[in-house]
Amino acid sequence: MARFDHGAPALTVSSAGFRQFLATAFQPDTLVPWRPTLAPGSRPLDANAPLWLPQPDMPSLCRALLRDIRATWSFAVDRLRRDALGWRVEASGTPLGDHFDAVVLALPPAQAAPLLAPHRRDWAQRASIALMQPCWTLMGVARPTVRELRWDVARPEAGPLAWVMRNDARPGREPSTDAAHWVAHARAGWSREYLERPAEWVQRQMQSALQDCLGEPIQWQHAAVHRWRYATRQPSAAASGRPCWWDGARSLGVCGDFLGGTGVEGGWQSAQALIEAMSRDLSPGALTDHRIQRAAA
Repeated sequence: MARFDHGAPALTVSSAGFRQFLATAFQPDTLVPWRPTLAPGSRPLDANAPLWLPQPDMPSLCRALLRDIRATWSFAVDRLRRDALGWRVEASGTPLGDHFDAVVLALPPAQAAPLLAPHRRDWAQRASIALMQPCWTLMGVARPTVRELRWDVARPEAGPLAWVMRNDARPGREPSTDAAHWVAHARAGWSREYLERPAEWVQRQMQSALQDCLGEPIQWQHAAVHRWRYATRQPSAAASGRPCWWDGARSLGVCGDFLGGTGVEGGWQSAQALIEAMSRDLSPGALTDHRIQRAAA
């Protein structure tokens, strides 16, 4: 079985608040430091500080946070309705549970906009023009390279690929001696240009680019691509100067990295700002309700 970190390659920590959160919210061995060796000719990493990897995979942090939370999954929310009793969350006219005291949207802005429009048209307009960058990601299992690689990450200066790594060689991952588990992220510009191309075509292009990066033929055993339509916030494209949106009169909030943050830490900072805003208007019981709805558009 192969396991791929096909979203965020790693965590970066720059603020004392985020560092403290990680130290107190998770077990000491949950996060491992990673100082990857770059391939010759690579662009430098965005930060000089160590990268951090949850183990055994990137989603393990979210699983830990949701460990004691009642959650409803695969409920594609297409409408938020508010009446005298509170909020109703609906998918194709079917409500989820009973009324909710408050609703928080932690979604890509393009997906949040239609849900916000009936209640806060100004927010919906801002969200609709908040630019996010896409990313095509290649995941594959292949025979190990003939020559030994002396690097952990390649960030080519040119071509379709922005980030290449052998996933099974990363700290905290299950090592493999008879197969190489590759993950490659395409550049945002390349992903945008070919966003609507068939997955089969994108896979062939990215496999060819990875072969060029490694400098030898690749004997694939399995490969697939995943399209992240809203992967990262476009630099200098924050939707507003505020780290979150909160309407206390309606008990409606929005958070996310598109509001000015960067990466996982940016999303966390936005959520923290929203929690502080909510705490001024909602009762403690409303803030500790253990029902979470994952809205997917």
